[in-house]
Amino acid sequence: MAEELLRTPLFDLYSANGAKTIDFGGWDLPVQFSGIKAEHEAVRTRAGLFDVSHMGEVIVEGPDSTKFLQKLVTNDVSKLTEGRAQYTVMCNEKGGTVDDLLIYKMSGDKYFVVVNAANTEKDVNWMNEHAEGDVTITDVSPDYALLALQGPNAERILSKLTDEPLAEIKFFRFKEGVDIAGKKALVSRTGYTGEDGFEIYASPDSARALWKDLLQAGESDGLVPAGLGARDTLRFEAGLPLYGQELSDDISPLEAGLGFVVKLGKEEDFIGKSALAAQKEEGIPRKLVGLEMIDKGIPRTGYAVYHGEEKVGEVTTGTQSPTLGKNIGNALIKSEFANPGEEVEVEVRKRRLKAKIVETPFYKRSKS
Repeated sequence: MAEELLRTPLFDLYSANGAKTIDFGGWDLPVQFSGIKAEHEAVRTRAGLFDVSHMGEVIVEGPDSTKFLQKLVTNDVSKLTEGRAQYTVMCNEKGGTVDDLLIYKMSGDKYFVVVNAANTEKDVNWMNEHAEGDVTITDVSPDYALLALQGPNAERILSKLTDEPLAEIKFFRFKEGVDIAGKKALVSRTGYTGEDGFEIYASPDSARALWKDLLQAGESDGLVPAGLGARDTLRFEAGLPLYGQELSDDISPLEAGLGFVVKLGKEEDFIGKSALAAQKEEGIPRKLVGLEMIDKGIPRTGYAVYHGEEKVGEVTTGTQSPTLGKNIGNALIKSEFANPGEEVEVEVRKRRLKAKIVETPFYKRSKS
C-alpha cells in the first residue's frame, strides 16, 4: 500500500482552486496554479507567493551552540550577529554534501536552522550524532509554516499589511515578531528565485490567514500564487542549487561552485574539512557548468554529456528557460572540459546533440 503523502497546513486553500499537485519528496505540493511559465514571468516582473511549508526548521541552542555549528558546517558561523542569516553546507567526512541550509542567528546562543524538507529527519539525526558540549537540538518543523513572497513588487505588497519598516530588513537579515495583518511572524529577506523578496515563518494557523491576506493585498500589484515548477525554473536560472541534483552525498560544495561558503581558513575544524582542503590543493575533479544547447533539444536531469567519444559528466538540471527562451542546463563534468565556449554533446533520447559551455548564472536581476 502506497504511503500517504504529507500535506502542508495550506493544502486545502489551493487544492480546491485548481492547483495541480505532485509528490515532491513525500509531500503533496502544488507544482502549478495558472501555469509554470505564467507564474515564472509573474515573479520576474511582479510577484509570486509560494507555500514552502514543507521545509524543515530546527532550533540549535545552548552555551556551546556556536562551537557545535562551527564543527558542523563549512561557513564561518562566528561571523553571524543577531538578526543576520547565513547560507552554508553540512558535509560528510568525504566532503560530499549532507545538506545545504540557512542559519539564522537569534538572541544569545540560539540559532534557527532551515533545512531541505526531504532531508529533515536525516539532518536532525546527523546533528544529534555529532552533538558535543552543552547544546540542545529541537526539530520544530510542525510549529512553522513558511510563505515565500518573491518578486520586484514584494516589498510594496507586504508593506500594505505591516507597519514594520521593511527597507531596514536588508538582504540576508531578518526580524522576529513582525506584525503582519495582526499575525506575528519571522520575516527574512531571503528567497530561492533570484528576485527580491521575503520568507515569512509563522504558525500554521497564522500562515493560512496570511496566504489569503497577501493574495488580496497583492492583487492590484499582479501577485499570483506560484508552485514548485516555477520555483525550480527561477532558482535554476539564478544559479541556485537544488539538493539531489546540484548537491548530494557525493557532490562537494567545491564541485558545485559553492566555494564562497567553504571557509577552510576558519579556526575551528569542521566535518569534511580535510577532504575539501585536499580537493582544493589537488584540483577539483568535477565542476558544475552551464550548458546552452546549439542543436534543438532540452538537456534533462541525468542525461549524459560527452566530449568526443568520452563521457565527461551528466546534466543535473535542464529546461527551456522561460526568461531567456533558450534550452539550457547545468552539468557536472570533468574539470578539464569545464571551459566557457567549449563544445560538448548531450545525449538526448539516444541522439547526441551539440551544446556549448557558458557562464552562470543564466540570469541576474537588475539592482536598479
